[in-house]
Amino acid sequence: MKSLVSLLRPLQGPSCTLCRCRLASTAAARKSKPAHLVGSELAGKSNLTPRIHEKLKILQTKYADLNQRMSGDVSGLGREEMARLSKELSDAGMLVDPYTRLLQHYDELVELQQMIVSKDKSLHEMAQEEKKETLEAIAECEREIISKLLPRDTAEKANAILELRAGTGGDEASLFCGELTSMYQRFCQARGWKFNKMSFSEDGDRVREAVIEVSGHNVFGVLMFESGTHRVQRVPATEGQGRIHTSTVTVAVLPEAVDVHIEIKESDLRIECCRASGAGGQHVNTTDSAVRVTHIPTGISVENQQERSQIQNREKAMKILRARLYDMERQRLERERRASRNKLIGTGDRSEKIRTYNFAQNRVTDHRINFSLYDIEGMLNGSEPLQNIIDQLRIQHDLDELANLD
Repeated sequence: MKSLVSLLRPLQGPSCTLCRCRLASTAAARKSKPAHLVGSELAGKSNLTPRIHEKLKILQTKYADLNQRMSGDVSGLGREEMARLSKELSDAGMLVDPYTRLLQHYDELVELQQMIVSKDKSLHEMAQEEKKETLEAIAECEREIISKLLPRDTAEKANAILELRAGTGGDEASLFCGELTSMYQRFCQARGWKFNKMSFSEDGDRVREAVIEVSGHNVFGVLMFESGTHRVQRVPATEGQGRIHTSTVTVAVLPEAVDVHIEIKESDLRIECCRASGAGGQHVNTTDSAVRVTHIPTGISVENQQERSQIQNREKAMKILRARLYDMERQRLERERRASRNKLIGTGDRSEKIRTYNFAQNRVTDHRINFSLYDIEGMLNGSEPLQNIIDQLRIQHDLDELANLD
């Protein structure tokens, strides 16, 4: 279906006074300022800075030059040169294509805004409706450009190790830890991910510690923003005077390491076997099935007693240890990369409060982006509210990265 702008463009003859005035006004505006900033709601609101626009304009010119060169006589080019130019053309096209569409939408928006001030009521209404669609198309193009400008951390495609631990607040913290564990389980199941409990310390509804392996597509890339301290404010069921208590749960999301990513020497490990402890059972405190593995160079220690077999517990402990060492190395490399770009970033300290769940106000607030929503039930069900917050965090993360591009 053709747009209102494209339908009216052929009517540029002397008989169309409205179109002549509109196009003349638009042409005059373009001479003074970039089209996307003239009479537009995007002025000062676009996610693409003027500096980014400059870079994309240069890339457009480079793409046109490469395209012309590849369309001409290439008989004098060697195989390696042809491969290099073809790759450059393909890489540039990934950004130039959405940027070309974006500029077209900018032009359409300017023209539509000229129509909106028209005295023709029917034209005004049609232009208003098409303006909404054009703004959505602009936002989509900008998202596409941002996603291609920013290289993703290769770890984002990996599976993840999800660790939850009850913090301050006693039994209430353990209860909330159980609720968060269920929230993430429902969220993962809705996305078709596998949710495998590797280590679980529970007593009824109370969960002191949970270590879960989540497997699926782009797991770490989605869950990576959940790391930090989650705070709950509510009246516990055991509180007789209606006082609100504050408790915390610490969440850590680690990319699962593949064996080839990190090497662990056997001589660097101290492995201890002990009897499992827990609420009871036939095998608890009867066999030395629990395993504690300590990585001596870093001091990282992992204990697992989830399985009855000592071998299985050791395998799970090693998997968790490998993930923690991999995450440590990944963070080190990330710090170096960011430092080399003169970039100031947060430490990512897991003790930092990131989110508050306030039951009295039915409110969930993520403090990193100052974003609140009012649907705690939906949040703890692992449904749309959780996805909404994750989406907002991803947008802010990408914009922060974009702002620091040289």
